[in-house]
Amino acid sequence: MARPRILVVGAGFAGVGCVRRLERNLGRDEADIALVTPFSYQLYLPLLPQVASGILTPQSIAVSLRRSRRYRTRIIPGGAIGVDTKAKVCVVRTITDEIFNEPYDYIVLAPGSITRTFDIPGLVDNARGMKTLAEAAYVRDHVIAQLDLADASHDPVERESRLQFVVVGGGYAGTETAACLQRLTTAALCRYPRLDPKLIKWHLIDIAPKLMPELGEKLGDSAQQILRDRGIEISLGVSVAKASPNEVTFTDGRVVPCRTLIWTAGVVASPLMGTLDAPTARGRLVVTPEMTVPGRDGVFALGDAAAVPDLTKDAEDAVCPPTAQHAMRQGVRAADNVIAAIRHRPLKPYRHKDLGLVVDLGGRDAVSKPMGIELRGMAAQAVARGYHWSALRTNVAKTRVMTNWLLNAVAGDDFVRTGFQSRKPATLRDFEYTDAYLSPEELRAQVAETQPQT
Repeated sequence: MARPRILVVGAGFAGVGCVRRLERNLGRDEADIALVTPFSYQLYLPLLPQVASGILTPQSIAVSLRRSRRYRTRIIPGGAIGVDTKAKVCVVRTITDEIFNEPYDYIVLAPGSITRTFDIPGLVDNARGMKTLAEAAYVRDHVIAQLDLADASHDPVERESRLQFVVVGGGYAGTETAACLQRLTTAALCRYPRLDPKLIKWHLIDIAPKLMPELGEKLGDSAQQILRDRGIEISLGVSVAKASPNEVTFTDGRVVPCRTLIWTAGVVASPLMGTLDAPTARGRLVVTPEMTVPGRDGVFALGDAAAVPDLTKDAEDAVCPPTAQHAMRQGVRAADNVIAAIRHRPLKPYRHKDLGLVVDLGGRDAVSKPMGIELRGMAAQAVARGYHWSALRTNVAKTRVMTNWLLNAVAGDDFVRTGFQSRKPATLRDFEYTDAYLSPEELRAQVAETQPQT
């Protein structure tokens, strides 16, 4: 009898957590495991702002998937662009644009999320994101380039536009990105004596009335005050009306000369979820507490792309937020449930009470709320970095991150612009491959091509 084929889609916290659990708890003769991912590493997303600001090197938060001693998973370098749950086939586009069908007996869908955008004129052509390692590296190079070009320019209009920066999104990603990059540009001033410090302006805007409302009013206000004390202009209840290469127009009518627009206004589930022809809730696939998809044999979904019920909340429609701590634990539970299904045992529901939130604002500034305890300053910074450090999966990654932190604390920031990709576009349009997924008709046609004739 052939071994069952387990296909995991996505190498984020949920997907990698699932694969590692499967490798540990499944015998080699029990199942074959495959993982679909364009990159053979797990990215530690919460630390991307520190990569963008140069505190951490890109390699330090990209954890190789091939370092496991129990490594036996077949990695398929590409992305899933459609799933036919009736035929039990996942359509994959490789990194060389080859399209093929990958059959499965059990599939674990953890494709994560993409940046949420709106139909704003010029947005996808001019804004930069903070969702991938490449984007963080691009943003760092771009910000330093603006300092270099402004320093060399004799045109006051050009200089003003290059030294204003707009970050959209008052959540954790946007707040940490603005905080870390503002510290970088402030530290750089001593290396650019021709630049007037008053010309460097950072804007953090969000349509919501509060920054990071999940932190609560007191901590949210503390974070807001820290940023304002640094000179970051915070505008709430405001968004972008339109964007061009040289300026950004806010919805309140203000026009800001600006060549750097960073968009971090939330995420939505991967468009892959829409190819399953199954119920969704705000784009996230509806699943049971066991993370199975109702009416779809052998299909599990978790992480940012699935509306996993939150059994710790009283509300019937409560779902787990798309955070790393839930994704990691869902991956483990999903793997256990796949193993239970293979061994014909009962499946168990996912249940986890939120451990709290941490926000690293760079330097000695942070706000944290572990287990409901509100912290600020160095205590909050210790909790924030301690949490991130402990969540890294390998000792090699932990050593690299700790070394980078210590080196930055002792030696300060550097302002190296690599320029590796300086001639290539790096906007949201270039990183958000939302047109890569198959329509229902295209999916049926692709699957039919390789199905045996009866």
